[in-house]
Amino acid sequence: MDRTPQYRKDSLSLVGAIALGTGVMIGAGIFALTGQMAEMTGALFPLAFLSAALIVSFSAYSYVKMSNAYPSAGGIGMYLQKAYGPTLTTAFHALLMYFSMVIAQSFLARTFGSYTLELFDVEDRSLFVPLLGVALLISAFLINLSANKLIQGVASALGFIKIGGIILFGVVGVMVADSVGMETSASAPGGSLSGFLGATALGILAFKGFTTITNSGSEIKDPHRNVGRAIMISIALCVVIYALVGFAVASNLSLTEIIETQDYSLAAAARPALGEAAVWFTVILAMLATAGGIIASIFAVSRMLAMLTEMGLVPHRHFHMPGSIQKHTLVYTVVLGLILTAFFDLSRIAALGIIFYLVMDIAIHWGVLRHLRKEVGANSVVLGVAIFLDVVVLAGFLWVKATTDPLVLIVAAVVMAAILLAERLFLTRKGKSSLSENTHSH
Repeated sequence: MDRTPQYRKDSLSLVGAIALGTGVMIGAGIFALTGQMAEMTGALFPLAFLSAALIVSFSAYSYVKMSNAYPSAGGIGMYLQKAYGPTLTTAFHALLMYFSMVIAQSFLARTFGSYTLELFDVEDRSLFVPLLGVALLISAFLINLSANKLIQGVASALGFIKIGGIILFGVVGVMVADSVGMETSASAPGGSLSGFLGATALGILAFKGFTTITNSGSEIKDPHRNVGRAIMISIALCVVIYALVGFAVASNLSLTEIIETQDYSLAAAARPALGEAAVWFTVILAMLATAGGIIASIFAVSRMLAMLTEMGLVPHRHFHMPGSIQKHTLVYTVVLGLILTAFFDLSRIAALGIIFYLVMDIAIHWGVLRHLRKEVGANSVVLGVAIFLDVVVLAGFLWVKATTDPLVLIVAAVVMAAILLAERLFLTRKGKSSLSENTHSH
């Protein structure tokens, strides 16, 4: 049986690639991060989205340069290999990206559950939120078993609907508000530099979906041009949308209310502004956005893991499953997502995701700066600024979590140590096996 991944050249258009990227970004970002960012930085949370956009714009530079030179279905995994070779460094950071993307799927799934429950009078949300999230992940898995054309069609349709709907929400929300500003109270948290940096880090999580585009590089039409264009257009769209919606929420809810309803703040903001009909509109929009985001994310991340398997950087077991490696990595990805969705809350899922992503992102920029700068025509100043900004916001985020939820940092450290150790053992055994085979062949 042929188990090699099957990548269909030119099966994704530029519009389809943009839909995949914005699908992940918008679903994860604006619907669930607003309240968490407000809790960290107070009334300045809309500015934290803009701060995150500035940092992501510098970060995207490396990905655009690499994708123009090396469009690949492996995306970030291939970029890391180009920079560091088939080494532990490549495997470790590629798996950090893989897990951050799986975490993003769980984040979307629980966001879907939180918003869906706003349509029903349910007191105990702790059971139904993960149940609804699990159901969504299973549905997205079934869609991803189909051909690229269907995946692209579903993601594109949902992408256009949610972009139009969210823009409508933002414009109407600002228009009906008494003023474009936020009420604060003495009990509401105040802003601080570390809090603003922490909120900015979470905001980066809302933009990181652009990296899913890189994982479809070998399938996008004219990839040397269109992968980079899709990345830049996706980020630009989300900057406008996030800023608009952030100010709409801030204009219709007090800071305390935003924090109290942080898992479903857009729906809460719609209620005082436009009534129950607007709540239904916002919830359905959130359901479509998160569903589209999960479909897009699973599509990209399963292909990244398949490429890492092809590159011999991660172990693989078929477990008697039929089909190609792509199908197997799709199963692994969804199973991990189901576990996270069932047992982790939104704030901790987001924290793990941003820590893993920023560590990986720094490694990408450093690899390009040290090893590939001339080859891909990158500017060392831009790369240096990207590394500096990532380090600053990561430090701020770690400080905030160390003082509010140190368990997340412990879990992140344990997981990273486990990945590092497991990969070291795997690559060492693989090296010994290859040496033994070569010895016997002579």
